[in-house]
Amino acid sequence: MARMNATRMSQFTDRLGPGLITGAADDDPSGIATYSQAGSQFRFGLVWTLLLTTPLMIGIQMLSARIGWVTGEGLAANIAKVCPRWLTIVLVSLLVVANTINIAADIGAMAEAVRLLAGGRAVLYILGFGALSVLGQVYFSYERTVRILKWLTLALFSYFAVILSVSVPWKDAIRESLQPWTYFPAGVSQSDYAGMVVAVLGTTISPYLFFWQAAQEVEDNHRRPAAARLRLHPEYAAEHLSRIKQDTYVGMLFSNAIALCIVVATAVTLNQHGITNIQSSSQAAEALRPVAGEFAFAVFALGIIGTGLLAVPVLAGSAAYAVSEVFGWKAGLSHGFHEARGFYLIIVAATAVGTLMSSLEVDPIKALVWSAIVNGVISVPIMVVMMWIGQSEPIMGTLTMSRRHRIFGWSATLVMGLAVIVLAATSV
Repeated sequence: MARMNATRMSQFTDRLGPGLITGAADDDPSGIATYSQAGSQFRFGLVWTLLLTTPLMIGIQMLSARIGWVTGEGLAANIAKVCPRWLTIVLVSLLVVANTINIAADIGAMAEAVRLLAGGRAVLYILGFGALSVLGQVYFSYERTVRILKWLTLALFSYFAVILSVSVPWKDAIRESLQPWTYFPAGVSQSDYAGMVVAVLGTTISPYLFFWQAAQEVEDNHRRPAAARLRLHPEYAAEHLSRIKQDTYVGMLFSNAIALCIVVATAVTLNQHGITNIQSSSQAAEALRPVAGEFAFAVFALGIIGTGLLAVPVLAGSAAYAVSEVFGWKAGLSHGFHEARGFYLIIVAATAVGTLMSSLEVDPIKALVWSAIVNGVISVPIMVVMMWIGQSEPIMGTLTMSRRHRIFGWSATLVMGLAVIVLAATSV
């Protein structure tokens, strides 16, 4: 029985890959900072946003994976088929800018977390994490890179541990999450609340995740060319799309469960002790120390390091995939540096610029705001084009989206469109 259960578990984990890694990468240090702000400032009043975005996130990420697997090409290559070249280049350029800013914020957060745990100079840790991120992607094989990223997803369990180490008033949490208007902090305006709603939505549904998951399905196709040729076979297609669905469901549910843990943990510790102005993930970890104890502080800080090591390669890699697809360069972690030089140079450049920005002590909140604005600007047109592609028989053949999938996809697009409008209105 034990051997059978172990076999089933092995089969289950083998079916997980792009979706799991994508979902975990969504809880990067920048995301942790946003969720910490939401919990410390509004207690449980923003939990509903995570409940709203979960099905929408699943729908849009399933579409990303489906496009990559069915067409055998990444998202940028497919966007170029239906959009003017200038528009494709603009969208991809903005993606690279947003990802680079995000890399800077994440590397800075990891360095600060190590400094809190071990002391020393943060700038040395910044340079170390930047170098480690580049070398890991350039010198590790695709298989090893994926294996490492899958193991790094375990870092997110640290936030479950934080929840277990604090006392949570679950009745209050449920009531406030369902009736957020019952608790509204004094001195906080409606525009502040709206801005935080937009920040949570933008953190949860981010363009770089679309490009990464689609590209990873393409990589899997390239690694198994015989299997890829079977994708038009009805039984094989049904089995593989089922694998994508399972992988994406697990990844996105895991991602939002972690986000919920962070919001709840900071709500019951920082908010209840009057700490409502959190500006970074490392500051959230440091603030936890006197109110939740050394264990919660250490686990929270270690989670920042683990998720950062997971997220930075995804951010740099998604930018490299997008640029390479637009210009027709050979791309993929399954290729060596000399085979896909342009692809790897984009990874090096994005990580190096992000590291430089972080070492110059760029304001983390300003970096996150600008990243959120750029992501908001490009997410809606990218999602519209993705929905167009997903419904296109000339591109998708017989494997176009189902009606239910279209409902979730267009709902996600509508929600993000409203978020951008609110962001623009509250920023004026």
